[in-house]
Amino acid sequence: MCIAAWIWQAHPVHQLLLLLNRDEFHSRPTKAVGWWGEGSKKILGGKDVLGGGTWMGCTKDGRLAFLTNVLEPDAMPNARTRGDLPLRFLQSNKTPLEIATEVAKEADEYNGFNLILADLTTNVMVYVSNRPKGQPATIQLVPPGLHVLSNARLDSPWQKAIRLGKSFRELLRKHGDDEVEAKDIVESLMTDTTKADKNRLPNTGCDPDWEHGLSSIFIEVQTDQGLYGTRSTAVLSVNYDGEASLYEKYLESGIWKDHTVHYQIE
Repeated sequence: MCIAAWIWQAHPVHQLLLLLNRDEFHSRPTKAVGWWGEGSKKILGGKDVLGGGTWMGCTKDGRLAFLTNVLEPDAMPNARTRGDLPLRFLQSNKTPLEIATEVAKEADEYNGFNLILADLTTNVMVYVSNRPKGQPATIQLVPPGLHVLSNARLDSPWQKAIRLGKSFRELLRKHGDDEVEAKDIVESLMTDTTKADKNRLPNTGCDPDWEHGLSSIFIEVQTDQGLYGTRSTAVLSVNYDGEASLYEKYLESGIWKDHTVHYQIE
């Protein structure tokens, strides 16, 4: 399902500070964050081996794309893979709005998604969603500030989103004008297993027990298809001078590992 929070053009040190938990079946083949692709359009991100796409990726020319799934009861079995949506932007030379417009025209070919497209060199960030079902796709510019995206619309007041947004603001206030360390963020914010009160769950049409299991920031749920939950946490930090780092804590063969990749936006 995934959950993301970020502060955008509103911090004294970080042009962007993004936190993202990726939730997926533990058995789904995945490659940890690294550089992949060809030529000038190499992508830094994790890779879904099964679908070939990614849930989050960035490039040295300042492109960033990430997505979350929409929590809904019925999925189209033959839908196009949502992991291709970030790739479309990362591998192109088109603006976020141009790609958003293309995606919106094909929105009904995908299961529910929330997609963020950003160009860090032009300071443009765009949100695209194909839900609610049956309505035209949403395209909107994301303003500067702190935002949270879970499995509903951008900044929807789900309990996990409210909780993460509040904790993120408190952490930023505590650090003041100082740079925030990625590991501190992960341990203090992204491992939170607190579930929402059952009487405050969103009405998505899904089984209430499933909704409750997915209502924490960090997820671990046993299902008939195996263990489902948080497989990795990423923290992308981009300073105003273009210095960037992507920290990832990820699960590999049942063991938590971590690494950091540094790069310069050109």
